[in-house]
Amino acid sequence: MTTFATSRDIPASPEQVFAAISDPQRLARWWGPAGFTNSFSICEFKPGGYWSFVMHGPNDKNYLNESQFAEIEAPSLVVVQHISEPRFRLTISLASSATGTLVSWSQVFEDADIASQVEHIVVPANEQNLDRLTAEVVGG
Repeated sequence: MTTFATSRDIPASPEQVFAAISDPQRLARWWGPAGFTNSFSICEFKPGGYWSFVMHGPNDKNYLNESQFAEIEAPSLVVVQHISEPRFRLTISLASSATGTLVSWSQVFEDADIASQVEHIVVPANEQNLDRLTAEVVGG
């Protein structure tokens, strides 16, 4: 298995959710699992744009991340190609729902062995990411 997918219904419009993804200051506030903070050095939110940042873990470890925004279609789609290890493609889709916006989050790893090694981290981390996105949108 190389794909980890989850979804969340957020009580806000797709435009409001997209704004929390597309604004680097807001993105830095919610990106990553619970307890993490971010320092963005580059965040070129445009198709083909580069995104380089350090995630600061609650264990005082730093994790360098380098990605490219592969596709962006406001306000419905953001595709991120994670180009540092572990390599994966994250697709975030936003669709209107009866109560707001259905956020679909699909992370596809290039290597099945690596995916199986990080599954125990990725599955809860993706849920925490959506928890933090929801808090940013509803409270921001």
